[in-house]
Amino acid sequence: MGTTPTPDDPEAWNAYLAEGNARQARKRVAADVIVRDPAGRVLAVNPDYKPGWDLPGGMAEANEAPEAAARRELREELGLEIHPRGLLVVDWVPPHGPWDDQIAFIFDGGEITTDQANALRPHDAELTEAAMLAPADVRRLLRTRLVPRYDAAMAALKDGQPRYLNDGHLIG
Repeated sequence: MGTTPTPDDPEAWNAYLAEGNARQARKRVAADVIVRDPAGRVLAVNPDYKPGWDLPGGMAEANEAPEAAARRELREELGLEIHPRGLLVVDWVPPHGPWDDQIAFIFDGGEITTDQANALRPHDAELTEAAMLAPADVRRLLRTRLVPRYDAAMAALKDGQPRYLNDGHLIG
């Protein structure tokens, strides 16, 4: 058995670290946002590729920060430029169906103007609708597994305390 390389030999050390990195688990990352308007309505979207409504956002690409993924998705899907104002929720989602586990983030997308809200339209084929709705109506339209995450995000908006969930269940 050989000796473990050290940082004194950068090439061997990096090869050793790369080998360890290749064996590490990979996680899917989702990044959504809660965007509101002056009337307190919340932005919801209706994806073409799955049943039920969703929060705006989507999946991060390789080596993309979660908040950057949220910004990119809103720009691509809705033509909306947002700058997340803070973290509301992190939810670990266990494997389900054909999917591996996932880390799901919800960020505070801040408030858009009434004019911006009225002008919202899907910009690509992934969405069939985008609407500003009363918070209770958003909750009613979301898929069942998203409701606890949404509820936690709305609570975090009220009290300023981010939430960590494990499969939708509050931890801590």
